[in-house]
Amino acid sequence: MNAPDRYERFVVPEGVKKVSYERDTKIINAATFTIEREEHTIGNILRMQLHRDENVLFAGYKLPHPLQYKILLRIQTTSQSSPMQAYNQAINDLDKELDHLKNQFEGELAKHLRNL
Repeated sequence: MNAPDRYERFVVPEGVKKVSYERDTKIINAATFTIEREEHTIGNILRMQLHRDENVLFAGYKLPHPLQYKILLRIQTTSQSSPMQAYNQAINDLDKELDHLKNQFEGELAKHLRNL
């Protein structure tokens, strides 16, 4: 079969960066981030988090091809921010949000297990 090996979906090849950044030369305060070995799950979460930032004018992602395991995340910001700052802020905010969710879940689980 011509299908690539399954591990290629998850393992970043040696010498390839997980995230790369390319400035847009035609649009001010715009850039494209290429995130290797990710798909809709991360793309949509990042896009939604970026939309919460008032300095972000546009945030969208696409998968170039079903057999290319990467997403292209495009960000355009106001002059008060840069795409890199918006991306880093979105990652940090998601990290805090997921930590909070994990702590709440573990607390409720511990409460449930005590009551058994």
